[in-house]
Amino acid sequence: MSEIDPNEVLFIGGRSGVGKSSVALEMSIQLAAARIKHAVIEGDCLDMAYPPPWEHGLAEKNLGLMWSNYRDLGYRRLIYTNTNSVCSVEELVAAIGGQPRVFAVLLVATDDTIRTRLTQREIGSALAEHVDRSRRAAQSLENEAPDWVVRVDTHARTVVTIADELIGLTGWR
Repeated sequence: MSEIDPNEVLFIGGRSGVGKSSVALEMSIQLAAARIKHAVIEGDCLDMAYPPPWEHGLAEKNLGLMWSNYRDLGYRRLIYTNTNSVCSVEELVAAIGGQPRVFAVLLVATDDTIRTRLTQREIGSALAEHVDRSRRAAQSLENEAPDWVVRVDTHARTVVTIADELIGLTGWR
């Protein structure tokens, strides 16, 4: 008889400016207030280097090591954010190991909403490039994310209500 994997992971994906990090942080605040043990890993930081080491699978290796450390401390719930995470669920699950219960959410918003958010966040000469890259990412994500991935519109919604919705989706409260 095989043992049931007690681990659960929520993958949050979406284009730049859609609110992945903000929603994950708010989820963490709400879960902590309810005294629910969890971890948050920002996937974009797992292979941030120059030149980019993407071809070496460094992000996945680092994710596996980090999650192993959290598991050793008794954590069973993971919130993982990364632009393309919802398109790489199999690879990411392989990196963390086991057969966790998986949830995946693609955050979406209009181009105008994203431009406004990125304008507030970005400074310097790279804004136009960042907005264009975000638009291209949105198209790619919509085409490549599996149908079972839940789409959540962040336009004109607060981070608090979106985080509450995602916690409800996972059943972690």
